[in-house]
Amino acid sequence: MLRKVSAALLGLALIAGPARAEDTTIKFTLGWKTQGSDAAFFYAKDNGYFKEEGLNVVIDQGEGSGATVTRIMSGAYDAGFGDVNAIIQNAATKPQDAPVMVYMMWNQPPFAIVAKNSSGIKTIKDFEGHTLGGAQGTPTTRLLPVFVHKNGLDGEKIKVSNMAPNLQEPMLIKGDIDAALVFNITSYFNVVLNRQDPDKDFKWFSFGDYGLDLYSNGVMVSRKLIASNPKAVAGLVRAINRGAIAVAKDQNAAMKAALNYDNLINVDVEKRRLQYSFEKLIVSPEMKDIGIGDVRDDRMARAIGFIVEGYQLARTPAPAEVFSREFLPPRAERELVYTAN
Repeated sequence: MLRKVSAALLGLALIAGPARAEDTTIKFTLGWKTQGSDAAFFYAKDNGYFKEEGLNVVIDQGEGSGATVTRIMSGAYDAGFGDVNAIIQNAATKPQDAPVMVYMMWNQPPFAIVAKNSSGIKTIKDFEGHTLGGAQGTPTTRLLPVFVHKNGLDGEKIKVSNMAPNLQEPMLIKGDIDAALVFNITSYFNVVLNRQDPDKDFKWFSFGDYGLDLYSNGVMVSRKLIASNPKAVAGLVRAINRGAIAVAKDQNAAMKAALNYDNLINVDVEKRRLQYSFEKLIVSPEMKDIGIGDVRDDRMARAIGFIVEGYQLARTPAPAEVFSREFLPPRAERELVYTAN
């Protein structure tokens, strides 16, 4: 009888498969409050992609794409979605503590200057003699001197008025400032929410179109996680990559996942923000060539140079200190095709 019971239990074990170790928990911080542009993470979680990699990914809202870096450096989070330029700043002074970007998502920079059409600003030369509103310490504001120098503008003729980020669009709409130094994917929808038409009534000047060919947001992880569990890092990247490719094809499914995470979002606005992220920040000739997630080392080196100049950093980090492609899936698995729907 004992032999029969043992055999039966063995048979059940073989049917059920090998026992699975407890999933590895990764605390993941977003770059800001819940936004449609984060849908790849929510989709990966809802569809079990993290679970398939043996991961329990706990997603929390963020405090800013630069704050993602400090949150990870503090040890409060293992990974997150944030700005590679903030990694560069910290890698210059604390290379042993700064996180590493392992999956680049925003191939194009969101840093921009936006002006009302009625301001009379038609070209970047027209910034001279006008007042630009900027939030102190933000990348767009800090990089303005680099933008001015690279484009041969007279910085003495450009006035910058410091203000809180949430005041930029209202003051621009009222006419208290002539243009604003912004993060385009945020500002564009702040304009929408202020019942303005961002395409018809405003002109947008992207830093990327005027010589500052910077990278921006992607997935970063702590050096501790890389050292202690590189398998988990690779699994995290694989799952997010699958999520990004899926939401590029189906934004309605993407928004269902976002709504499951946060049922207070404005679905129409956030779906439009997700599409904007693909059209303005993710899809580019470079991304189509090398696949989503990767970077070009020579471009990254130039971008690091811009940040070193703009923030007057004492040391120039090497690209390998900032970005690692060690955990990327093969190129064939990173073929992203965006279709608006």
